[in-house]
Amino acid sequence: MEEIKNNFIHDIIDEDLKNNPDLKIHTRFPPEPNGYLHIGSAKAIWINYTTAKKYGGLFNLRYDDTNPSKEDNEYVESIYEDLKWLGCEPNGGIFYGSDYFDKCYEYAVKLIKAGKAYVCDLTSEQMREYRGTLTTPGTESPYRNRSVEENLELFERMKNGEFPDGAKTLRAKIDMSSSNMNMRDPAIYRIVHTDHHRQGNKWCIYPLYDYAHPIQDATEGITHSLCSIEFENHRPLYEWVIDNIFEDMPVKPKQREFARLNVTHTVMSKRYLRQLVESKLVDGWDDPRMPTLCGLRRRGYTPSAIFDFVQRAGVAKAYSVVDYELLEHCIREELNDTAPRRIVVLHPIKVVITNYPEDKVEYFDIPNNPQHPETGTRKVAFTRELYIDSDDFAEVPPPKFFRMKPDGEVRLMGGYIVKCNEVIKDEAGNIIEIRCTADLETGNGMPADGRKIKGTIHWLSAANSSNATIMNYEQLFDIENTSDIPEGKTFDDYLNVNSVTKIENAKIEPSLAEACGSDKFQFVRCGYYVKDTKYDNVFNRIVGLKDSYTKAAK
Repeated sequence: MEEIKNNFIHDIIDEDLKNNPDLKIHTRFPPEPNGYLHIGSAKAIWINYTTAKKYGGLFNLRYDDTNPSKEDNEYVESIYEDLKWLGCEPNGGIFYGSDYFDKCYEYAVKLIKAGKAYVCDLTSEQMREYRGTLTTPGTESPYRNRSVEENLELFERMKNGEFPDGAKTLRAKIDMSSSNMNMRDPAIYRIVHTDHHRQGNKWCIYPLYDYAHPIQDATEGITHSLCSIEFENHRPLYEWVIDNIFEDMPVKPKQREFARLNVTHTVMSKRYLRQLVESKLVDGWDDPRMPTLCGLRRRGYTPSAIFDFVQRAGVAKAYSVVDYELLEHCIREELNDTAPRRIVVLHPIKVVITNYPEDKVEYFDIPNNPQHPETGTRKVAFTRELYIDSDDFAEVPPPKFFRMKPDGEVRLMGGYIVKCNEVIKDEAGNIIEIRCTADLETGNGMPADGRKIKGTIHWLSAANSSNATIMNYEQLFDIENTSDIPEGKTFDDYLNVNSVTKIENAKIEPSLAEACGSDKFQFVRCGYYVKDTKYDNVFNRIVGLKDSYTKAAK
């Protein structure tokens, strides 16, 4: 993994280190285990992990499991698998927000005793009404001035399960006239009678994120809490919690924000992604069309390509939408250099070389990667009966068509020059066979008389090929910027009905049938493909051969 270029976050840290040279940089990635990580998560991981790495610091994984109704151990395991796959092992340790429930409760009692928190009986709807607006101050809760003793008693009873969900909350007592809505006595505890995936039924009250997160950071010794820009307005509350609970802490964690990663033709909402999975509109969280890391992994993307994309997209505070084609460019650039070449005929049509012996088999040496001669060659069988792609034949060719056509010559890649002599059709008029003759003096594809052959097509021996299913994927959404969906429309209205094309009975080189899951190849003249890890004998298209991202290509 390349070290990240300097950015505004590093400028902040450099200034902190100038003022405190002994500061040990410590970052964290705090995902909520309520879904699978997606490419937007990769940016947060990359920023936190590589920042710690750059400064010789520590990087924690901390599960934000403070909302038991949405969390599941399946997501816990998938998050760690994704981190390991990305190469971002948390050298600072793995933690859970639920590890700090006792501490959170203890600190809540501390706030109550200090007159800085109170139990409120307002419903969630009433709290929103009392909160005010951006232009009008909020109204104090009628329960705001309860005595410390009453608040302690009620909070204890909340913990003991004496009240139903939503009946009471514990709120921080800050400022109902603050210009920052997050500071208008925010709720810091709520009642949820739901078993926790790790704590079982020990708790029926749970801390809210804005209260729990700074406590977790301070307890773990996090120096820089790097998060996405939507938390910028929450920073004063983060600092309030730190200042009022950890008054004497010599080095307090700092929250600093960066713009989240937005990508064209993509949705980052875990709620909607879960909806796609549960409604079976996709083949699970790891569907190759999904922006999840497991989906990208199954699609054939690599950690290095994903992080290259994140780095090129940049680290800034301003909102922007990054073109999905930049991500395609990054993986294409990598695979063009590393992926071995193989021949696959997607839509096979039989070709018979009439002047070639029926029982003869010879082998042509085909380069594994023309850009890297050191990777050597492989032998591809040539026989009387072959397959070519139906797109490489035109009975009535358009202008400047240089592939196979009646009475025309074409070069078989790495093999002979052949001439089309006859087209055989069935009763319905469908072409079932093309008969050709080969110039058997052109085993290297070069005619002895110097005539020019403009077209070259790929092929496979009918007797020495295997069948496979090919899955060609496109973007999941037709709309470019999914944040610009018109009123009255939903994501569902923009699902791309052509986001996947299934090709059965494609012909492949026999060695491909033995490829391991996740092995990647360039299918000559077709694109880059990966062996699927979920289904046998299936290959998923990673990306096409053509790079249309001109800005990135320059």
